[in-house]
Amino acid sequence: MKKEVIDSKVLSLLLSAQKSELTEYNIYDKLAKTEKNKGNKKILEKISKDEIKHHDIWKKYTNKDVRPNKIKIWFYYIFSKLLGLTFGVKLMERGEEFSQKSYKKIAKYIPNARKIEKDEHKHEKQLLSMINEKKLSYIGSIVLGLNDALVELTAALTGLTLALQNTRLIAITGLITGIAASFSMAASEYLSTKSEPGNEKHPVRAAVYTGITYIVTVFILVLPYFMVSNIFLALTLTVSSAILIIFLFTFYSSIAKDIPFKKRFFEMVFLSLGIALLTFLIGLLVRKFFSINV
Repeated sequence: MKKEVIDSKVLSLLLSAQKSELTEYNIYDKLAKTEKNKGNKKILEKISKDEIKHHDIWKKYTNKDVRPNKIKIWFYYIFSKLLGLTFGVKLMERGEEFSQKSYKKIAKYIPNARKIEKDEHKHEKQLLSMINEKKLSYIGSIVLGLNDALVELTAALTGLTLALQNTRLIAITGLITGIAASFSMAASEYLSTKSEPGNEKHPVRAAVYTGITYIVTVFILVLPYFMVSNIFLALTLTVSSAILIIFLFTFYSSIAKDIPFKKRFFEMVFLSLGIALLTFLIGLLVRKFFSINV
């Protein structure tokens, strides 16, 4: 290779790739050192070794030392600890897709880049099957609690807003309704999980996940009615909170479980808001028909 080519755009790409590999090595190495599951630990160690090999390949061409991105290391490490190894690592792997373009450019000058690119694809396949996290088997229970709370309580609060027109009364009514429903949903999930033969989920744990998810969602949706006195502002904040919850959870699921984001997000939003709109109209009719004036 001609030296002047390396000194310009290609050198910049090589240094960027070298830093990326070193950063990812540190992330995998840090996760491996704190991972308790032996199977996951071995795969994390293997991938970290591959990453440092890639770094060493680029260093032969650049003859320069680079420093890892410490912010990125701590970002993915903390995310993996808080939200699960599956989510943290898969989120990082999605970020690696952007570097594939750089590898293709480098490959025009350095044949080894193609081998590294293939290794990156192998990493992704390994990651899809490597992680054995018990908490992921309970996502179905979380979805159950979340969906029901969003659909039922958003709808109930919307209907109550028009029927009662008193934020404190709406909040208390919604809170009591939501708490009662959370216990009901938890009990239903317990019985449903227990009746399924060969189910790896523990019935009590599944019920707890469903119940807690439901009740936390209830508090978030009811909170605006305790905070503001204007019923329509409270309703707007509640609907906005519901959309935000749907967005965050759908994003998490799409990463951890490889579920299409857009389809699931809009599906949940239309379902929640569609039923909320229907109950809003019902609340209006109830108020007029029964001449309710609170």
